[in-house]
Amino acid sequence: MEFEPMKQFNKYRFSFLIFIGMVPLIWGCKTLDPFTTPETVPVPQAYSKVNVPIEVPFETLNNLINQRIPPVLYEGNEIDLDNGVLGNLKLSRAGLIQVEGVDSERMELTFPLKVNGEVWLKPTGLRRLFQNRIPIEQTLQPKVLVNPKIYPNWSLGVSEFELLDLGGKMAVNVMGFEVDISQLIRREARNFATQQLVGKKDVLALKPMIDQAWAEAGKPIYVDLFGKSLAFSIQPDSVKIGEKINPGRGYQLNLGLLGKVNSHPGNAAPSRAFPLPSLSENKDDSNELEIRVPLFLSYEELNGILKENFENHFIRINRTTVFNPSNFKTQAYGEKLGIWMDFTAIQENSEEIKGRMFLVGMPEFDFDENSLGFKEVDFYLESDSQKAKTAARLKKKKIIRQLNQRLKFPMEDTFESGMSGIQERLGLTTPIANLQVVGLELGPEGFYPGKLGLIIHLMAKGKVEVNWR
Repeated sequence: MEFEPMKQFNKYRFSFLIFIGMVPLIWGCKTLDPFTTPETVPVPQAYSKVNVPIEVPFETLNNLINQRIPPVLYEGNEIDLDNGVLGNLKLSRAGLIQVEGVDSERMELTFPLKVNGEVWLKPTGLRRLFQNRIPIEQTLQPKVLVNPKIYPNWSLGVSEFELLDLGGKMAVNVMGFEVDISQLIRREARNFATQQLVGKKDVLALKPMIDQAWAEAGKPIYVDLFGKSLAFSIQPDSVKIGEKINPGRGYQLNLGLLGKVNSHPGNAAPSRAFPLPSLSENKDDSNELEIRVPLFLSYEELNGILKENFENHFIRINRTTVFNPSNFKTQAYGEKLGIWMDFTAIQENSEEIKGRMFLVGMPEFDFDENSLGFKEVDFYLESDSQKAKTAARLKKKKIIRQLNQRLKFPMEDTFESGMSGIQERLGLTTPIANLQVVGLELGPEGFYPGKLGLIIHLMAKGKVEVNWR
């Protein structure tokens, strides 16, 4: 009788080279009781963490500020400038605002300012005879110290404001009366800061911009794993933010997100992102991405994978023996995975040996070989062949050693396809910067056999790279 040489199995194929250098079929074990039901281990929640330090360069910050500050800052008519003098004044930008870091909390803004207008005497008494209006046009370079603050309601405010220097004195002489307009500018700047900036938690609402970005980034991620179309969505529990100023470099925001990853069938994913909670403080400035993805495989699906790849496939054990497993049934066995199977072992010039075997092992992933294997392997044999039972008892340690070394499940192609989908969806494009995940690694972190199937926690690790436009 001739036997086919062992073929290269596809990506789901176990390497069932269990009996190398051994006599005809030698499975058996008296210490393992397959009919007990050890308690399964609890499955931890699949929590994920993303922490990204985003340093906004001062050049980018300058552009953002200059885009949002209006050209005319103040305009008033018939303003009382004291000493019986009135004036029409307009304060407008005279150039680009420049931002510099002072220390870890404060920024200094240089604000080119143009003052246009006219002044005149109040028309009282003899002053009615002198109603000539004196034109004003002057440029100043005020310097302002601010302490920016992001509040839990996703708004940007200012916790400190100080006018350091007006950048020059502005005074005019009206019929012998000196009018110091610079005092007016200082007063109006302080009034504006007090009324509109300091302590206000809604100076600039960031929530609409954040919601727009999250609506895209928080959509479900679709991947194909083990021949299944799956979708994963992140449900945020907390969003954290920390901030500091790096003088000479930029404004650093430490963004953090902690949430649970939910698994869905590909055709039953949520249509939109989960809402974001309020902000809390973040003191972590690390660059870290850890996404735990729960993958559920029912025992029927596992049975199908085994059947597709091993049933009616003759597996050569040694020069004279081949092994044909069939009728796979998987189940939980405590924290281990159990596999029932029927088998037929065929030897040259010998009778076939039939029987039933129960194999258990602790799933583990070998990152060097990109394969799923088993440790702490044990087995139980049912067979009418006394020869097989005897060989199993005598060679038990060697059998277990071979099982630990040979029972493997190649998964490189599976994870490569899943990685590409995750990496593509974790990228984010905004008008001012592009965020992408670099150095992404994907692999199983934990295996949890349950009553209905096997839960695999996949871990995606990487870092986030920010490219400013």
